[in-house]
Amino acid sequence: MGAQGISMDDNREPEGIVLTEAQLKSRRQRSIAIALALGVLVVLFFAVTIVKGPAVLVRPL
Repeated sequence: MGAQGISMDDNREPEGIVLTEAQLKSRRQRSIAIALALGVLVVLFFAVTIVKGPAVLVRPL
């Protein structure tokens, strides 16, 4: 038992906000969209770096 006499096995209602199935699905779709957008940006930056070649490192000081 914990310090307050509550064990981890107690089946109590979760505290805080409980999301519905629709909200969980919407959150997952939004997370996937953000991940895909981030992946596209990474690929875009990589492609630009490869196309520009070593000239990326040559710049006036």
